[in-house]
Parts: sequence; C-alpha cells; structure tokens
Amino acid sequence: MPRKIPLTLAGYNYDRTKAIFSGRVPIEGCDVVPLELEGEALFHRAFKFQEFDISELSLSSHMATVSRGENAYIGIPAFVSRVFRHSGIYIRTDRGISKPEDLRGRTVGVPEYQITANVWIRSMLKDDYGVKPEEIHWRRGGIEEPGRAERSPIQLPPEIDLQQVPDDKTLSGMLEKGEIDAVIGARAPSCFDRGVANVGRLFPDFKTVEQDYFRRTGFFPIMHLIGIRKTLVEQYPWLPVTVYDAYLAAKNLAVKDLNEVGCLKAQLPWMVDHYKETRRIMGEDYWPYGFKENLKNLEAFARAHHEQYLSVHKVAPEELFAPSTCDMSKI
Repeated sequence: MPRKIPLTLAGYNYDRTKAIFSGRVPIEGCDVVPLELEGEALFHRAFKFQEFDISELSLSSHMATVSRGENAYIGIPAFVSRVFRHSGIYIRTDRGISKPEDLRGRTVGVPEYQITANVWIRSMLKDDYGVKPEEIHWRRGGIEEPGRAERSPIQLPPEIDLQQVPDDKTLSGMLEKGEIDAVIGARAPSCFDRGVANVGRLFPDFKTVEQDYFRRTGFFPIMHLIGIRKTLVEQYPWLPVTVYDAYLAAKNLAVKDLNEVGCLKAQLPWMVDHYKETRRIMGEDYWPYGFKENLKNLEAFARAHHEQYLSVHKVAPEELFAPSTCDMSKI
C-alpha cells in the first residue's frame, strides 16, 4: 500500500469542517493530524512561523503576503468563514453618532488595521456612505488584552492616522471609559456584551441592513480561506484539488444537517426554518465554494484591499490560489 503523506491541518472546527476533523471525510492520500485553533492564535502562528501544512488563513493577510511575494501558503477556494460585518461597528451612543457619516473625524479602535473584517467595513463605509479611511483617526490595540500589533507588516501613507494605544490599555476599556468613539472588528468588545451604558451598535437592526447589502451587492463577505504550504504543492501537485474536494464534501454534509427536521443537529428550535429563510433571501447555494463562483466577491475585496494600502499592487484573484483549483472540471 502506498505511504500516505503525513499532514498537520489547523483551523476552527466549524459545522462545515467537522467531518474533516473527525475523519468522516478523509483527504485522499493523506494522513491528517487535525489541530483545532481559533483565529488570532491560528493566524499568528501561520503567518509568522508557518507551523502548519494546511491552515485556515485570513483573506486579508494572505492577500498582503501574496502581493509582496512572501506567501508561504497557496490558497484553495474553500471559504470556511464568511460574515456580514455591519454588526461589527460598536459606538459610544452619547457622542452624536447615529449614522455612518458621523464617524468622520472620530477616533476608532481596531485590533489590527489589516484584519479582513475591517477591510470589508472600511470598504462598506466608503462605497455606501462616502466615509474614507483618511477621515477617521485609527487606534490599534487588543480588544481585551493590551499590546496587540499587526500579525504581518503593513506600510500606510501619512494620510492614514494609525497609532498604537498605550500598552496598559485595551480597546474595550477605552470604549467603556469614553476614551475612543468606536471600535470595529470581528469580535464584540466585552463592554458591549456586558451592556455598559452608552455603548451600542451603529446598526442596531443589523440583520435588515445586511440583507439589504446582500440584495444590492450580491456579496456575502469572505473572511477566511484554506491555504496549503507552497513547498508541499510543489512536491505533490495533485494536493490542492484533493484538499478542496474534501472541504467541499465536508461543507455539503453540514448543509444536509441544516435541513434535517427529524432530529435537530443544533440547539436551535427553528433551525430548519431559518435555513429555508436564508435560502429564500440569498439563494440555493448561499455559501458557495469555488473560484468562479466567488470571483466578483474576490475582485471587490482586492480593490478595497489595495485602496486601503494593504497590498503592494492590486492582486488579481487568481494569484491567491493554486491554478488547478481555479479551473475545476465538472461532471
């Protein structure tokens, strides 16, 4: 029997990846050691130390390293994390901020300037409301722990006011005390979760706003993709398609579970109804994998990423992925 390739695989154990982590869906020809890790720790280790053979990656950080020719990973178009981000803008409600345009001239905290969620939020603020990144004072730091910095280097022009907050402060604490006007990011600051007075969302009815955004743009924002170590792909050219097929199979199993009414697979009493509502609004395959299926989404992100000075050149989407996964055959 041919020897299987031993591979480490790191990422979050979502419903759509669970079958890979459990071994229910194998990666053909590979002996996989799964490592369950979440965003910040995972991306820090992947981008700084390239610890994993297969890794979930931040779309923004991957695009930045590709633009500089420094990427240790090559992507496959399995987009394991997608999130609408209008809900990710947290404000002081006592500062006269009631609409996006009111963020002009304000001081806004970010855990990292480059994270994918913030690229999408700044793009939305600019494209839909005319608020440019240059019109906001950005302050970087940990949301709950002090001292956070960028996971990979960025170079911003002088017109972007980005400053590190003091080492003894957190963004959640600063928002609670009124030392900044807002926080944007992928996680809610704990002061919001605790219901602290004068802290709220810019869009309290974010679901309605996000559904309108989808109807207007067709974008369900991509956050993360899967990357494979480039040296492995050079050694095993068949690996990208094989890994992609496994992630697609795992996603399809998760979708099947969402529509299982006989015994609910998650602790949500109206899960099947929510699934059907989502399909009515967003279409049959509302969480698509594949390069061509996501090309407009990727092009929009690449444009915003370059406009926000995070990529050296405007990255063509195909630069992000193994070529074999951009032109898949169909039966």
